[in-house]
Amino acid sequence: MPTNKDSRTLDFYAAEAGAYAERRREAEHHRIDLFAARLHTGARILELGCGGGQDSAEMLARGFDVVPTDGSPELAREAERRLGRPVRVLLFEDLNEAAAYDGVWAHACLLHAPRPALPRIIDRIHAALRPGGVLYASFKAGEAEGRDSLGRYFNYLSPSELAAAFGAPSRWSSFEIEEDMGGGYDKMPTRWLHVLTSKSPEA
Repeated sequence: MPTNKDSRTLDFYAAEAGAYAERRREAEHHRIDLFAARLHTGARILELGCGGGQDSAEMLARGFDVVPTDGSPELAREAERRLGRPVRVLLFEDLNEAAAYDGVWAHACLLHAPRPALPRIIDRIHAALRPGGVLYASFKAGEAEGRDSLGRYFNYLSPSELAAAFGAPSRWSSFEIEEDMGGGYDKMPTRWLHVLTSKSPEA
């Protein structure tokens, strides 16, 4: 969920936590397949912005050691109910670990980070990954930051802006951005950007 405590976005998730967590949404199986293929059995994964916990549940079922987190206390409680384990309330800028995870899963959450803050947040994620660690993150594509019809803030990045936010290419290996069309909670057609990359073994 959002960084810098954007009140309108956090208020939305507080009010909608139950409905948001229980909506009919399958885990991102295809994206998890691609992510998991780069990880060893039992790898330790940090999920940022876990929402209702569907993706964490799927990764736990695959035998990974998953640490689910969300910036919304209300959504964290909903995810706890689904997962049967504690879910840490964590804002992106409060991530402060070093070489702690084999993978970071950030489905549809970093898109709430203000554009100026995103490179620093990615720096924190990079630091939290072990050498060779895998990162998946998805964003709504666009040309200018703004709010959707529900009042939520999105950074709406172009592919080139997104790549620039990840910093020097030497920090990453196998950096990929894939585009596709999908939807969202607002039920609007949405162009998505999917990043799959790994921390350079030398970084």
